Amino acid sequence: MPPEISGPQSGYARPTEELLTWRTAPPKERADAARNRVAVLAAAAALFRERGVDGLSMDAVAAAAGVGKGTLFRRFGDKAGLAVALLDERERALQEAILFGPPPLGPGGREGAPAPVERVRAFVSAYLDYLLDHLDLVRMSETAAPGARYRIGAYRFWHRHLALLLAGRPDPEADAHTMLAVLAAEHVHGVLGEVGPDRVRRAALALADALT
Repeated sequence: MPPEISGPQSGYARPTEELLTWRTAPPKERADAARNRVAVLAAAAALFRERGVDGLSMDAVAAAAGVGKGTLFRRFGDKAGLAVALLDERERALQEAILFGPPPLGPGGREGAPAPVERVRAFVSAYLDYLLDHLDLVRMSETAAPGARYRIGAYRFWHRHLALLLAGRPDPEADAHTMLAVLAAEHVHGVLGEVGPDRVRRAALALADALT
């Protein structure tokens, strides 16, 4: 349970309250539906590790989880929907760290918040850790359909977080999209073999510095 936001707070307290309305919420479901979801996601995670994104089929997931194919398709739609669901818990953990964790990724306490540039750099680094650990799944979730990335709830959270940190710039909304563009899974996947993860990180942090 996140701590209550009351009493003396850092300068980021009000933005934190706003971000609470954007964070990803766990699904609300009946107990039997929750059990099926846990079984499906456990099976999907194991099969993704074993066969990779391209080698995974919805039929295999349904069989491994012991659920009907109709149930699987109604709940998740397709492999991209499964990818989104598998990433949900990891995204929520990163969101909680941004909202309530220690600085510079988190907002800091009564002694004052870290500078925006520190928080933007911390977010970029933490997001890249998450992205590089789950690149194939994130890429699938973001490219399942045209514009899919921008309809994912987590993207709206990341964008709002950056826009709040860039509030002193002339167009923080556009700058936040620019920062997130270099963190797109398709972009990182496309350049990773050529430049490697260290150079991807250096370039993203250099852009963070330029924007702040």
